[in-house]
Amino acid sequence: MKGQKGYALVGAQSLQGVRLISRLQAAGRQLGRWWQLAQQRHRLSQLDEAALKDLGLSRADVLQESERPFWDDPLQR
Repeated sequence: MKGQKGYALVGAQSLQGVRLISRLQAAGRQLGRWWQLAQQRHRLSQLDEAALKDLGLSRADVLQESERPFWDDPLQR
């Protein structure tokens, strides 16, 4: 009986550790995504007029996109 109670406590602590690790991994993925968005928007703003024409974008489109905050993720809608 005593051993079973100890096992249940160890199991609960282990589950909390797994949840913490899972949350930290999710936070890391989110930070990585935000970094990726910031880099993409920066690169887009550096393109010349010929490259923008190939993409079918105007300088106004690029300016609008590059001014969006890094946390504004179009894939999260």
